Amino acid sequence: MRCFETRGPVYPEDNYVVARTEELSDFVNRLEKGRYIVLFAPRQTGKTTFFRSALDILPSESYFPIQIDFQASNNLEPSEFYEGIYEDIREAIDTVFQRRGSSPSEALEQLLDNTKLTNHLSLRRFFRRLSDVLENQKVVLIIDEFDGIPRTVLSDFLYTLRHIYLSGRHRCPHSVGIVGVKSITQLNYDRSISPFNIQDEFKLPNFTRDQVRELLSQYTDEVGQPFAPAVIESIHKQTAGQPVLVNRFAQILTEEMDIPKSEPITMKHFSEAHIQLLREGHTNIDHLITNIRRDRRFEALLMKIASYDEGVRFRLYNEHINELATYGVIAEGADGMCEIVNPIYHYFIMDAFKPIVNGLEQEYLPEDNRAGFQDYLTPDGQIQMAALLDNFRDFIARAGFKILQVPETPQEYVGQHLLFAYLEQFVQIVGGTLYLEVQTGRGRMDILILHNQRKYIVETKIWGGDIRYQAGKTQLAAYVKLEKAVEGSYVVFNHRKEPEPRVETETLDGSTIRSYVIPVVQERPST
Repeated sequence: MRCFETRGPVYPEDNYVVARTEELSDFVNRLEKGRYIVLFAPRQTGKTTFFRSALDILPSESYFPIQIDFQASNNLEPSEFYEGIYEDIREAIDTVFQRRGSSPSEALEQLLDNTKLTNHLSLRRFFRRLSDVLENQKVVLIIDEFDGIPRTVLSDFLYTLRHIYLSGRHRCPHSVGIVGVKSITQLNYDRSISPFNIQDEFKLPNFTRDQVRELLSQYTDEVGQPFAPAVIESIHKQTAGQPVLVNRFAQILTEEMDIPKSEPITMKHFSEAHIQLLREGHTNIDHLITNIRRDRRFEALLMKIASYDEGVRFRLYNEHINELATYGVIAEGADGMCEIVNPIYHYFIMDAFKPIVNGLEQEYLPEDNRAGFQDYLTPDGQIQMAALLDNFRDFIARAGFKILQVPETPQEYVGQHLLFAYLEQFVQIVGGTLYLEVQTGRGRMDILILHNQRKYIVETKIWGGDIRYQAGKTQLAAYVKLEKAVEGSYVVFNHRKEPEPRVETETLDGSTIRSYVIPVVQERPST
């Protein structure tokens, strides 16, 4: 039986695979036209699987695919690098003939035996001769992990490809696919005029909702166990179709939770899988956290994207925006603004920047509290959200200037960090589930709490004026209705010098919305 894969390339005979028919057709069409294509995307987005699938459907009578990899090349001297290219090319040529059940011609054998690559000029001469001995087959060269190329050879190597591309229709390679994480612009370390201005950029998107459904239906067709439609929708919503996260969800649900195969996979199962995914370590998440912790300025940028209605315009030539986009943390939205790519990444971003101990945990509850956070449950086990958030508002007032002492937390976002930590501790104690939703990609953070089969929504943002405050209520009411939640809570942090605190309960579009404007202390009072 096949399985879901998260550790590397997937193979249709062993794994459930999204066909990506339209994307493959587009990519192959460009190869056949002789384009020199660049495909840059974050790690674990299915690039290697994708281009291997593309080469498999190229007509073998007309095209000769050569795959090489620069992953282990970064620290090589130029002569070692070109010697390694030659060995990889020769191995790739042998693999093609083995797969086809044929043998190279005598002329090709002589060329391979007599070739020694030492620099970019010898590489160019080799390709010109290779074209002559391949009997009119067009060479398609795919270079994986291209950003592993040594800096010392980058410019000359790209100029060589450019020279070949401009040499005419009957060139070798006929087409090139450059695959990596960093773009040519990012690899152009001396910031000179790009030596590869003939590139055809190809974007490999995340899975669509239909593709997630297609992937999971392959399992259902084989095993007979269906996924509830809401589960498919929730997996896509939480991952935004990020391939490794989609497959990890499916792995947990089908292999690790011991759900009887005679039972459907339900939203209850999804919630349990979601908790496991948020608590476990995973290479994709490890890369994400390592990269965003490299520069504390990333926190301010990411929190501004998530917290302010005006957001941050996506500017590819801004160093920090460019870097976060390369890591796959943010992307350009349809409106040209930066968006955090999915709610799971948003959760881990909040968790990564949240202090392990904020120093105020002992002040969460008032002195007359008797049963801890259990006080905020009704006798039948339902959450009293109004009382819970009234206490949070009072906690911020009790803490006063001490919130300015929370370690390594920008003052501007301390309120949201504290609310996230407060609700997370509450949920852990009462046995619920907390996760994030990113509705618009920017300007709002929706915290969803599931407890005893009921859903509660807390939206939080930073004050941006009364018009935006009122509009936010309407947005939240629509979302509460869509999610069939019990009620919606709206928490807005006001950092102005003389903010006006507010607490309002209203019925909007049939939904109960309780709104808070919570003043945040700006400076420690003088003694």
